[in-house]
Amino acid sequence: MDKQELKAILGKHLKWLRGEDGGERANLFGANLFRANLSGADLFEANLSGANLFEANLFEANLSRADLSGANLFEANLSRANLSGANLSGANLFEANLFEA
Repeated sequence: MDKQELKAILGKHLKWLRGEDGGERANLFGANLFRANLSGADLFEANLSGANLFEANLFEANLSRADLSGANLFEANLSRANLSGANLSGANLFEANLFEA
């Protein structure tokens, strides 16, 4: 997934969170987000199931109630990320940084 497409999805998700017109819940099912910089992103209730987040930067990201089932988070930076209520079933968290998550 290229940066522009990801930016558009995140923009619509932010509108959805705010209840604004044109908003849409982020659906990143199976997306290739290899080394993506999602630091500080608000991904509350986003669908990231099966996504490739290998070495992604999710520092201080809000992933509460997000679906991360089956996601590849190998060596991802999840330090200080909010994972409350997130679905991590079957997710690969090998060598992920979960400091203060």
